[in-house]
Amino acid sequence: MIGENKNSLSYRDAGVDIDAGNELVRRIKPLVKATARPGADSEIGGFGGLFDLKAAGFTDPLLVAANDGVGTKLKVAIDIGQHSTIGIDLVAMCVNDLVVQGAEPLFFLDYFATGRLDVEQGSAIVSGIAEGCRQAGCALIGGETAEMPGLYGEGDYDLAGFAVGAVERSRLLPRGDIHSGDMILGLLSSGVHSNGYSLVRRIVELSSTRFDDSAPFDSAKTLGETLIAPTRIYVKPLLAALRQVEDIKALAHITGGGLLENIPRVLPDAMRADIDLFAIDVPPVFGWLAREGGVEEAEMLRTFNCGLGMVVIVSEAEAATVSAILQSEGEHVVPLGRIRPRRDAAVTFNGNLHLK
Repeated sequence: MIGENKNSLSYRDAGVDIDAGNELVRRIKPLVKATARPGADSEIGGFGGLFDLKAAGFTDPLLVAANDGVGTKLKVAIDIGQHSTIGIDLVAMCVNDLVVQGAEPLFFLDYFATGRLDVEQGSAIVSGIAEGCRQAGCALIGGETAEMPGLYGEGDYDLAGFAVGAVERSRLLPRGDIHSGDMILGLLSSGVHSNGYSLVRRIVELSSTRFDDSAPFDSAKTLGETLIAPTRIYVKPLLAALRQVEDIKALAHITGGGLLENIPRVLPDAMRADIDLFAIDVPPVFGWLAREGGVEEAEMLRTFNCGLGMVVIVSEAEAATVSAILQSEGEHVVPLGRIRPRRDAAVTFNGNLHLK
């Protein structure tokens, strides 16, 4: 028999509020349901999420999985109190890694950990995750919320995401027939995306500009608003191009390591990417970071995307067609250069970044 004990402790006394967790689940159920797609009914509350590949229309699929976080960009969101878009970043970092292998993102799961669950904050975060899933066309089929007092500071939290996609076996990227003369196209980024924020935050600390000040390069926004701009999700435009053109040979998501380290991941050993830096319309935030932090061009190129979030390698014959499709889907396409025989480096640069 369970009796009363005035000295007894509850989970709430230890810092974990089960009722708050239940309230968060109640609030996010409509957000999750809004991400439903063929193959997933997007109901949450069970011990696991289900997905029906047959209902999604695949015949001979390979599954592709990716997981990622948002890094110290979370600290910017926390410092400025804006949590509604950081979930888009979380989804973007995973699904952009799926589509570069030709895969259609099918479903997404999140992990949200905090010291003390704030239902309003948690709801805002999950609303961003649901929006990211909507942009990517994938279902949010589950996740985990962990309240861990003593591990995280007041107001702090961490996020991790896990995405699964599928691609028909015959359409897996990168292809093995990349050769000299193939065209390299770049798709513009929406800003810094989700890499390099330890350096970004250090530069802000050393500068005379605070997050709530007007951005020195854009008086219409605060510096914090510019830096929190969510990572662009390229999934739907790229899938549209892949469905219409068979001669797309490779895609590269430009994350940490920049053009220098991400393009070689999809190239044969005998090939290199020859890039024209003058072709890149570098957003002014990167010029400010370079000047304020005294960051040299080589370091900019290996730390940030510098204005390009995705690279497409396509045959010369289909380059114009692919560009037109992507532009019709809302992307700004930049002809970046060509594939050439490998010398010493896997990526070579012509000219310099035009930092505004």
